[in-house]
Amino acid sequence: MARGHMDPRLPITAVVAVKNEASNISQCLASLRAVERILVVDSGSTDGTPELALAAGAEVLEFRYRGGFPKKRQWTIQEGGIRTDWVLLIDADEALSEPLVTEIRAELSAGARFNGYFAKKEFHFLGRRLRFGGFSHEAVVLFRQGTARFERLDVDLPGLDMEVHERLIVDGPIGRLRAPLLHEDRKGLEKYIERHNAYSTWESLLRTRLLETGTFGPDTIKTRLLGNTQERRRFLKRLAVSVPGEAAFWFCYHYFLRLGMLDGRRGLIAARLRSAYIRQVRAKMFESAVARDRGGL
Repeated sequence: MARGHMDPRLPITAVVAVKNEASNISQCLASLRAVERILVVDSGSTDGTPELALAAGAEVLEFRYRGGFPKKRQWTIQEGGIRTDWVLLIDADEALSEPLVTEIRAELSAGARFNGYFAKKEFHFLGRRLRFGGFSHEAVVLFRQGTARFERLDVDLPGLDMEVHERLIVDGPIGRLRAPLLHEDRKGLEKYIERHNAYSTWESLLRTRLLETGTFGPDTIKTRLLGNTQERRRFLKRLAVSVPGEAAFWFCYHYFLRLGMLDGRRGLIAARLRSAYIRQVRAKMFESAVARDRGGL
């Protein structure tokens, strides 16, 4: 991968977890040319994703999930032989913007005051950035090696071998990067809906666990209304589990309160899909409850 004569590689290992991401992987890897090492962690892709990654200069690791903990990205953090000072977590349908590369370089050059950094994942949908609706969200994407781990939620689902909505637990202070991480899935709505159907099953199990045990898992981030971004999101998720009309609330939140209507038809479709996802989660929770009741008869 080419780099500018004046800019040394950033002391970062980028971890890209993939399975059948041929339509996305090239754009992602092209945005990572400033980092020292790229690890593409594959789970048996059949569409040529590993070959595209190797051609772009990345290293490819094969991951075979056997259930339990760790899952894909946590396994890579533990077993990937990461030697750089910093780790960047990025999905195949994401890309570093040039302003974000510049900001990271400046932050690390100045001594890096924090052990982890939030960045906003700027959501692109149906070929265009959604400017409204509140669909873009922040996540910890960069952390100092040895200071972070994924939550341990202990929710297993066949076919899902990586962290879905788990967040990183960072030991020490977390900063915030202002420039965006670009998020744009080029695989289309059919794959988006297929993937989120599996996610809704996973989330229904997670929520059921919460109702039964009072916790999301043995090692999770804190749930605090006045905490950082991910702590607030987890607080709201905990609150939403028992709220009636949750699906309608999320539609109104994205479409009306956060002005998703100003993004036209894309904003309407995105809000409807978000509402449909929550309806699926709640329906699957009810299905599980019915099955338990029948088993107890």
